[in-house]
Amino acid sequence: MYTSDLICVTNRRLCGEEFLTRVQRIAMAHPAAIILREKDLAPEAYEALAMQVQSICKDNAVPFIVHTFPEVALRLQADGLHLPLPLLRELPEERKAGVPRLGTSCHSLEDAREAASLGATYLVAGHIFETDCKRGLPGRGLAFLQEIVDEVSLPVYGIGGIAQSNISRVRATGAKGACLMSSLMTTEDVGKLLLSLRV
Repeated sequence: MYTSDLICVTNRRLCGEEFLTRVQRIAMAHPAAIILREKDLAPEAYEALAMQVQSICKDNAVPFIVHTFPEVALRLQADGLHLPLPLLRELPEERKAGVPRLGTSCHSLEDAREAASLGATYLVAGHIFETDCKRGLPGRGLAFLQEIVDEVSLPVYGIGGIAQSNISRVRATGAKGACLMSSLMTTEDVGKLLLSLRV
């Protein structure tokens, strides 16, 4: 099973190779989970891709988390569902009960408090450091992450500019772990990158 505190978040538009090949490489490195974050796709196209990614995850014993589409998560019996906070607000209680893990992204202390009250089981807080995904926007910093960790009893994962040079400081806040996206999609050696960031 997985031994890492790293969640991998996809973005096929950044991927430097065939997308499913990249997903396979990631899954073989056994992250804590893979979130299929391809929210620009129509639901039908997303579900078709999700079925392929879920199969890869199952083959490698890696938890698979659907992003944005609750119906897809329920139909595929995914290991989790990650929703932007506005969509989490609209999710009926009976659908929340249908997914083992329910996450959302938080950009403020108020977001974190609301997410906890809405039944989230984990939070992604960011962006912590400067990142190409948020070009030109300064990171919210480790103090922000610490504030979230101290405020809620849920597992919190930092995201944004996470690298070997700073991940120890992310963990020092008490965060459950970290999420990777752009670096994971663009690196030449997925296994080497994830190994360099492991505990």
